Amino acid sequence: MSNAILTLNAGSSSIKFALFAVASPMPSQPELVGQIDGIGAKPHLKAKDRNGQALDDVDLPLTSDGQHHAALEFLVDWLHRHEAGWRIVGVGHRVVHGAERYSQPVQLDAAAIAELKTFIPLAPLHQPHNLDGIEALRAALPDVPQVACFDTAFHRTQPAVAQLFALPRRITAQGVRRYGFHGLSYEYIADVLPEHLGAKADGRVVVAHLGNGASMCAMRQRRSTATTMGFTAVEGLMMGTRTGSLDPGVLLYLMDYHGMDAKALTKLLYKESGLLGVSGVSQDMRELLASEKPEAQEAVELFCYRIVREIGSLAAALGGLDALVFTGGIGEHAGPVRERVCTALAWLGIAFDAAANAADAKRISRPDSGVDVLVLPTNEEWMIARHTAELVG
Repeated sequence: MSNAILTLNAGSSSIKFALFAVASPMPSQPELVGQIDGIGAKPHLKAKDRNGQALDDVDLPLTSDGQHHAALEFLVDWLHRHEAGWRIVGVGHRVVHGAERYSQPVQLDAAAIAELKTFIPLAPLHQPHNLDGIEALRAALPDVPQVACFDTAFHRTQPAVAQLFALPRRITAQGVRRYGFHGLSYEYIADVLPEHLGAKADGRVVVAHLGNGASMCAMRQRRSTATTMGFTAVEGLMMGTRTGSLDPGVLLYLMDYHGMDAKALTKLLYKESGLLGVSGVSQDMRELLASEKPEAQEAVELFCYRIVREIGSLAAALGGLDALVFTGGIGEHAGPVRERVCTALAWLGIAFDAAANAADAKRISRPDSGVDVLVLPTNEEWMIARHTAELVG
């Protein structure tokens, strides 16, 4: 049997998993990869092997009660039936929040798990599901070491001033500060940047992670200097169903004059806004780009406008811009979004190559461009697997 690392990303409505062979260097292609979608509604598992061949495509026989725990139990049983030839020697978990405590991945024990539970108020929509995944795998594989990899850790290198809100110090002392997210994605891009930019990789770089969740990160020396997300994953850019940055006075208005409570506001901010809310059509950028409805076109326009505004802010924090990198589902596949952003940033020195962009090339800036523009796929699962392999030896 060959040793393998299992990675798990347990969210509120989906569970992503992958199995990586242990080797040096760690292979970027998993031996199998899959996802359970529709948790809370009609859960469904899809999985494929390293060659892209389907391993399974099946509905889960689960009731509406306790679906998340049941989905994890189903996944553990499924893995036992499909891991022939592989010995799982470590499990790496994506954990959204490490607070100020964790700037590196950590091997989990009872004390660490108890501490992660205290961070639930910082990420109530994500942290509990991450912890459910940890508990389920600890129960199923009690002798296998587990590792937590944090979405916030990459941003702990930011200067103190970039992490502060203009709030009374007593509130800041309670942990209310800018943390930033999508750190595993940014860490991966930072890791591969020298392959594409050479020495310029250590310069002033903005990475745009654009997907259903979207954020951007300013890097210098391939370390986070500033980012668009803050205390929660709802700040910053407009997203699939999230508002992005919003005047807090709007929330006070909705509370005072429309009687909305915390639960209703949470639903509005996280589930009903963004591309979906503005368009009234879809949260899927592909559908919006194909739609002729003016509301859909306005949603795309606003999405791109907010990106351009935030890149200006991040470039100011860096003192200029040497490279811009697009990643994530929208960043990698929505050429019209990249074109709108790059043409609006010509003043920064970007000379956009429309033909390269239409061909989905890795470099979409012209040779005479003052700013290199790249399109690079991210690989958070590989980052988790590598960290896990290093920690468990």
